[in-house]
Amino acid sequence: MATALFINRTDLVRNSIIDGNVDTDKFIQFIKIAQEIDIQNYTGTDLYNKISTLIANGEIDDVANAKYKTLLNTYLQPMLIWAAQVYYIPFASYAIKNGGVFKHRSETSETVSKNEVDYLVDKAREFMEYYSRRFIDFMSFNQSDYPEYTSNTNDDIYPDYDALFNGWVL
Repeated sequence: MATALFINRTDLVRNSIIDGNVDTDKFIQFIKIAQEIDIQNYTGTDLYNKISTLIANGEIDDVANAKYKTLLNTYLQPMLIWAAQVYYIPFASYAIKNGGVFKHRSETSETVSKNEVDYLVDKAREFMEYYSRRFIDFMSFNQSDYPEYTSNTNDDIYPDYDALFNGWVL
């Protein structure tokens, strides 16, 4: 089964620094990656699958699923928009073609330094963490409305209750 994305191109372009002229094929996989890694990390497997199934079956807009639509629109979509940018920004200026790996360069612009790219990624991560904290706070008071949030078993992903990325520990 194909992955039902929690946001679409319009959601991302209207609510991010990604320009509307960017080809969808350049960033769509980063939405999927961010969704599978970050969103599932905070929702847990069962709630993630529930929302994914509602979207795939076209049932997310049903009145009976209003609480899931609210959760998606208010908390998960903003988190995903910024998480997708965290993953996309480092790759945005590169392309792999038959001749090798290329870096895009425009005649009327200048390329940014690695430090500037890292800064953009850090800012996007800060916004993602903000929306993650909002989601965690909401779920701590409303988890009884979403039984899938606490029903994970065995090798399912259990929800993460910490919204901060503290770097890598070696």
